[in-house]
Amino acid sequence: MENPPKSPDESEKSPQSKELLTSNTASTLCISSRSESVWTSASRTKWDIYHKPIIVVCVGAAVFLLGVVITSLPCILEENKNVYKMCGPALLSLGLMLLVCGLVWIPIIRKKQKQRQKPQFLQSLKSCFFNR
Repeated sequence: MENPPKSPDESEKSPQSKELLTSNTASTLCISSRSESVWTSASRTKWDIYHKPIIVVCVGAAVFLLGVVITSLPCILEENKNVYKMCGPALLSLGLMLLVCGLVWIPIIRKKQKQRQKPQFLQSLKSCFFNR
């Protein structure tokens, strides 16, 4: 009969697992969070802040216009009408969805930027009272 696999001894554990077991969970979460640190507040350009929503808006507008063109093709061309009638509205809706998502994303980023500009003392005081 086969023996079940043995659990690793303390000497066989990897250094990463030892570190994770002994570290403080709260400090680990704060260090590994994706938010920017207060101490490394390097100034960012407008393009660094808004490039993702701008790209989403541009792609959405392009797909939407392609959908308009493909939807209007059955009026001009006689062949493959069913394909144009199926693909056109799909591209219209996909492009409109991307366009709206990008346009909604921009005010959300602006609101986050205003919240980051508030003094850190007020934010820590607010979190101290309201997060309990």
